[in-house]
Amino acid sequence: MRFEHKNRFRSFFLCGICLFLSEILKQLLLTFVVNGGSYYWWYLPFQLCSIPMYLMLLLPFVPLKIQKSFLLFLSTFGLLGGIAAFADTSGLHYPLALLTVHSYLWHFVLIAAGLYAGFTLLKQEAFCLRAPSFGIAALIYLLCCTIAECINLTFDSFGTINMFYINPDYSMQQIVFRTVADTAGNLTAILLYILSTICGAFFLFLIWRLIWKRCKKALPADKNF
Repeated sequence: MRFEHKNRFRSFFLCGICLFLSEILKQLLLTFVVNGGSYYWWYLPFQLCSIPMYLMLLLPFVPLKIQKSFLLFLSTFGLLGGIAAFADTSGLHYPLALLTVHSYLWHFVLIAAGLYAGFTLLKQEAFCLRAPSFGIAALIYLLCCTIAECINLTFDSFGTINMFYINPDYSMQQIVFRTVADTAGNLTAILLYILSTICGAFFLFLIWRLIWKRCKKALPADKNF
């Protein structure tokens, strides 16, 4: 399957644009309707579930190898973020019904985009689902964690901010991990949360790998991806 440069991953790019525009609307509503004109730092769009938006916007403009790594991230970490949000839906609810609907739709889109990215990669014979391939996606996640923590520490004085839920100034509130924080300390809970996210994404990676192994004989080979 060859992709012309101008048409490469157009569907992902358009999805990224839609998410970006909806995020702008969300920020405006949170700032001027919910928070009386003051910016709500807690909802700065740099959570795990925000990263797929940025990657989809970048997809047409990066080299082919990076595109495949972005797709792998969408099909593992992005998919995990979409699914995990429904384990505890309290974070999906807002004072405005429109924002609540937006939050649910956003995570459904993450699941759909993750599945679409995974099946896109499954069609590529050149894409061998090996541990080094996942390692690159994991490095992207860790880079995002580092950026998130820098944002946390930089803007902590401006208001309540907890990107990726790893700000050491706030007790971990994620389901299961808040119990760990109470018993073993917040830093331990944060590190375990990061490790568990990587493990969860790797589990999805193994599922894609299993599907690929079972289907590779039936799918057309493509040496041009």
